[in-house]
Amino acid sequence: MRPKKQEMTGSGDLFRARLDQIINMKHETVRLANTIAWSWIDDEVAPLFSEKGRPGLPTRFAVGLLLLKHIYGLSDEEVCDRWTESPYFQYFTGEEFFRHEFPHERSDLTHWRKRIGDKLDKLLAESLRVAHATGALETKELARVTVDTTVQPKDITFPTDAKLLHAAIKGVNRLAKKHDVPLRQSYLRLAKRAAMMAGRYAHAKQFNRHNRELRFLRIRLGRLIRDVARKIKGNDALETIFAVPLSRASQIRSQKQRQRGWKLYSFHAPEVECIGKGKANAPYEFGVKVSVTTTNRRAKGGQFVLHAKALPGNP
Repeated sequence: MRPKKQEMTGSGDLFRARLDQIINMKHETVRLANTIAWSWIDDEVAPLFSEKGRPGLPTRFAVGLLLLKHIYGLSDEEVCDRWTESPYFQYFTGEEFFRHEFPHERSDLTHWRKRIGDKLDKLLAESLRVAHATGALETKELARVTVDTTVQPKDITFPTDAKLLHAAIKGVNRLAKKHDVPLRQSYLRLAKRAAMMAGRYAHAKQFNRHNRELRFLRIRLGRLIRDVARKIKGNDALETIFAVPLSRASQIRSQKQRQRGWKLYSFHAPEVECIGKGKANAPYEFGVKVSVTTTNRRAKGGQFVLHAKALPGNP
């Protein structure tokens, strides 16, 4: 359901302290909060929510935490911990009274980012509008810009055949359990041990034993794929749900380490590509190539990012 807008009551409370009475209203965080068009951002995000269900995370709260995270270089956990300590953080996210506990789950921020997706560009547009309004960025400074590409690494471990096979087995089992598909055997315990031993044998350069464990994993994954396919045959709804995961599992089972052409490097993130960077310490990076446009010279308010776009497919 569309998140409710946060509204200020303007009234006092005998047992709680109003934030505007205990903070410096000329602080940079307060001035920025009063400049951002929160209502415009809320209207842009609203179509992504349905009309039914529980109201979503308040837009100002989620956007405020996201901005504070990037302004101060914090992680999700750190920005949530600091929110309970700083009245300036609470005022920035739309609170009226000081609170001693974080009002939402920390994972809500991750779920909100996944729901928003491409709409995060609206935050970039709003930041540039604020920069123009405050004089931090002038129009003449946009006459020449710098465009460059880089790799946005994904949060995955280095992909190996054993890890990918084990991840595919776990992924198919997880989906089967979610939709109550009975399996003849899950192979979870055996697959975990085989993946662990494959890593040990590869580290010890005992490649015959390493390949034996890989064959074990491939055989078990093939059995699992065929078992699920038999159980869901004739059920159109389940066949639609399992089509993509089973396709990914089959791709992981069939691909080899040094094969040519497209490969799957992550079961849960199929968009990951292997991109050669040419750096001595990291010749290859696993992620998505992105294009970033910045001002050519440092403006009064610093150097601004004017545009950012993901370029999937290893262009």
